[in-house]
Amino acid sequence: MLPEAGSARGPSLFLVQLWKFVFLMLRSRLLWICRALPSAVLPSGCYSTAFPGMERPVESSIQLKLTQNLQPIHLEVHNESHMHAVPKGSETHFKVVVVCEKFNGMTLIQRHRLVNEALREELAGAVHALSILAKTPQQWQQNPYISQSPPCLGGSKYDQQMTSKLSNQA
Repeated sequence: MLPEAGSARGPSLFLVQLWKFVFLMLRSRLLWICRALPSAVLPSGCYSTAFPGMERPVESSIQLKLTQNLQPIHLEVHNESHMHAVPKGSETHFKVVVVCEKFNGMTLIQRHRLVNEALREELAGAVHALSILAKTPQQWQQNPYISQSPPCLGGSKYDQQMTSKLSNQA
């Protein structure tokens, strides 16, 4: 599927097609590598609701940054966007469960600030809402329960007005 250099549409189309071809080849190689790496690189307690790699770039970035900055013994990243009035496939609403030795001796607000600082770029960009459950290993051992997130109250996807707004976006 490599484009031909002497195509009738000229060299600019050829270059665009060539870059697209190179990008797709690199992306497929990168996805393969990303799928192979997590078990070897990430701590055994890491968990994600999506496949690693480029299919979920925001979720993958959150998982990577929290892992690098906090070295958690347990990490869960849940994309809860589907529970909100956003287009299908969005990455705007997340819940993270972070269990980390660094949290020992910190107040809850200090823990949240640490997580927020690690995810500064995501919070300034794509992420609209972030729910944080930040526990010490001792707290996690005593209570590993994660409460279910409540339904969205800010414009439900089941609301007729919101449904029409979302259908107009597509």
